[in-house]
Amino acid sequence: MERHERRIYNLAYRMLGRSEDARDATQDAFLSCFRHLGSFRGESAFSTWLHRIAVNACFDLLRKRSPAVSLEEQLSDPAPTPDHADQTAVATDVQRALLKIPPEFRSALVMHEVLDLPVEEIAEALDVPIGTVKSRLHRGRVALGRILAGEPEEVPAPSKPQKP
Repeated sequence: MERHERRIYNLAYRMLGRSEDARDATQDAFLSCFRHLGSFRGESAFSTWLHRIAVNACFDLLRKRSPAVSLEEQLSDPAPTPDHADQTAVATDVQRALLKIPPEFRSALVMHEVLDLPVEEIAEALDVPIGTVKSRLHRGRVALGRILAGEPEEVPAPSKPQKP
């Protein structure tokens, strides 16, 4: 758990936007991992399997989250960053923009750009084809760029993955 806790928490924080939710999702992911450890077949890396569990825990929390929770409430817990005003402002802007894109794009972006996972591992963790991951990364980057540029929020809907 100690080996993976920081990465799982970072994934959850970037997916959910609040440290409290990230802690809950991280705890849920490790509990689920412990409960289902016997079902791990070793067909993929343990970290890939654990990332999938964590993404599912985040999606579960997103589904449960009350629609009455405003974006401002979600962002009331800023990410810990160095004490530099510009870095803090940029990090906050990026976090706000991430919360505005669909979770499917967000999960791919966070896993690739923040956790530095290869596309193949993300595809395995999300149980989608590599092409779908690449598409989500591209569409997520475009959506993120538009939001950060202040363009109207015409975020594309996520595509339905097709099994290979």
